[in-house]
Amino acid sequence: MKNLNWDDVRIFLRVAQSGGLSAASASTGLSPATIGRRVTALEQCVGRVLFERSQTGYRLTADGRTLMDKALAMDATMQPITDWSRTSGQKPGVRISAGTWTAELLAAEFAALWMPGDAFHVCFKTTEARLDIAHREAEIALRSQSPDGGNLAVRKIADVAFAPYRAASPAADATPGWVAIGRDEALTASAHWLLDQERAEIVAWANTPHTLRALIRAGAGQGVMPCFAGDRDPQLVRAGPVIGDLAQVQYMVTHADDRHRPEVRTLIRRITALAEANAALFRGERPR
Repeated sequence: MKNLNWDDVRIFLRVAQSGGLSAASASTGLSPATIGRRVTALEQCVGRVLFERSQTGYRLTADGRTLMDKALAMDATMQPITDWSRTSGQKPGVRISAGTWTAELLAAEFAALWMPGDAFHVCFKTTEARLDIAHREAEIALRSQSPDGGNLAVRKIADVAFAPYRAASPAADATPGWVAIGRDEALTASAHWLLDQERAEIVAWANTPHTLRALIRAGAGQGVMPCFAGDRDPQLVRAGPVIGDLAQVQYMVTHADDRHRPEVRTLIRRITALAEANAALFRGERPR
């Protein structure tokens, strides 16, 4: 057997727990095709078939169930080491999980989150996927869905609006079509909304929000963005009204135990204050 890749085992766990590649994709940020390749690589490594594959999803084989039990036990064993490494050294780190646009806003307002005298440092984990806060993949998560169950603390921090945007100074030959996130990478409601518009002529595809914005800026077409990102960009203007169907609530999620750590409590307070100060921006009330 080749050396076992622990990352492949963790991906295997996500597929086993969710029952399929698409659901695992939503929680990992990897495309279904990539997850499928990683699972196959793990099966080749251990020399056993771990899933029965069908049109309805992935079902564990007997060997798969055995590996799942062992992997869960290993994951639980590794957690104290992860916690120790996170808090060792001079300053503990606080990991903030957020989507691209939210992470950009936090980065732009970093001075409101961290000060030179703080006894901690901030670690950004930017991903459109939802990290597992219950298993402490991050201390703080900002997300558009409130989690169900788990030992988690949840608070609403903002109402978020979305709108279509185009280049502020488009070229004379700029296309009137749309740019979109590809289906394999579409992990957000706004990405799926555009894909569901039968009359939308999509002229260019992107696999990341940054590339989507670059295409919009270049005049490739119009695209959907949250207003707090699009309205702050001087190279963009709105191409239409706020899209009511995409109205969202932004939640802050923390582990119920971690939220009492002084450094986590401090960041919770500062992120909440930052969201309150920018409430109108989040609601789409500052159009360009």
